[in-house]
Amino acid sequence: MTTGSLQGLKVVDLSRVLGGPYCTQILGDHGADIYKVEPPFGDETRGWGPPFREETASYFIGVNRNKLGLTLDLSQPEGQARLRAMLRDADVLVENFKPGTLEKWGLGYEQFSQEFPALVHCRISGFGGDGPMGGLPGYDACAQALCGLMSVNGHPDGEPTRVGLPVVDMVTGLNAALAIMMALNERRSSGQGQYLDISLFDCAISLLHPHAANYFMSGKIPQRTGNAHPNISPYETFPTGKGDIFLAVGNSRQFQGLCAELGAPELAQDSRFLENSDRLNNREALRERLTSLLSAHHADTLASTLLARGVPAAPVLGVGDILNHPHARHRGMLLEEGDYQGIASPIKLSRTPATLRRLPPGLGEHNEEVYSQLNLNFEA
Repeated sequence: MTTGSLQGLKVVDLSRVLGGPYCTQILGDHGADIYKVEPPFGDETRGWGPPFREETASYFIGVNRNKLGLTLDLSQPEGQARLRAMLRDADVLVENFKPGTLEKWGLGYEQFSQEFPALVHCRISGFGGDGPMGGLPGYDACAQALCGLMSVNGHPDGEPTRVGLPVVDMVTGLNAALAIMMALNERRSSGQGQYLDISLFDCAISLLHPHAANYFMSGKIPQRTGNAHPNISPYETFPTGKGDIFLAVGNSRQFQGLCAELGAPELAQDSRFLENSDRLNNREALRERLTSLLSAHHADTLASTLLARGVPAAPVLGVGDILNHPHARHRGMLLEEGDYQGIASPIKLSRTPATLRRLPPGLGEHNEEVYSQLNLNFEA
């Protein structure tokens, strides 16, 4: 059994909550040795429940597998000395302390770049360390509100709405993992580490497609359109005789296929619906006609038929439905070991696949193992 494409990579993870842990779980799934360092009171997400298993919340369990867990008090000399000892042969440091905190303890990038010149130091923060909002704390929902995501999410007659999952934290973790891989690749030629400045603010703004592109070109402020796409029609949720279906019709050929499958090929020849721009300008009339036709169908069976015909469509499923879906099982997207269940890595590598090597650690579970292994059983 392979241990992954990142075998031999040593990552010291000082991050908590979601963005950083999500990043390091990606690296750990693919073979990196992740040393998750928590403060003595633990990552706060250990308490973000219920549900709990043995006093640890599901929230923590979901993003902290394939990691060795240990505790250090970095505000104290002993904790600082142990961290430095761990970094002597580390490749990557990931942290999400408020800018200035590690520097106050003598543990910032300026200090580390002198002591460990090959170290890749990835900081995840709310707003970066400088600028008008530099150093302020950042949170997913606040980033969604501040950076325009909520303004385009929700129904036209409703209020701006948070995306129903921590999308900014997670895409920040993804960007952090990508940045680490870029920096490690560059280090192969330069031999030098570097500082990676990844912020929730930047990552939230990066998600504004196509709304930002539309605004740049038209000057018009994007509005909420519910489940409907601002640039494409029909591209939204429709009711059927049983269940809701999402139609994502991106071109006129697909629209013709949809109309034929619904027994109304003439609809595709209606001058109001010939091209996407026509369908967009007559969205309400098209929605009314499609809703009438769809009432004779079931979402599940129709979606399967349309997909087979090359028309993008999907039933609107719940979390339980998709986690028990046969294709999710076929794709290996569920990890199960004992009473542990988790979502597997979506990154599929043919020779060096992701593996489950360690279950999420208890608080300080590997203190003695790591301290002994790295000769860290010393007094500061």
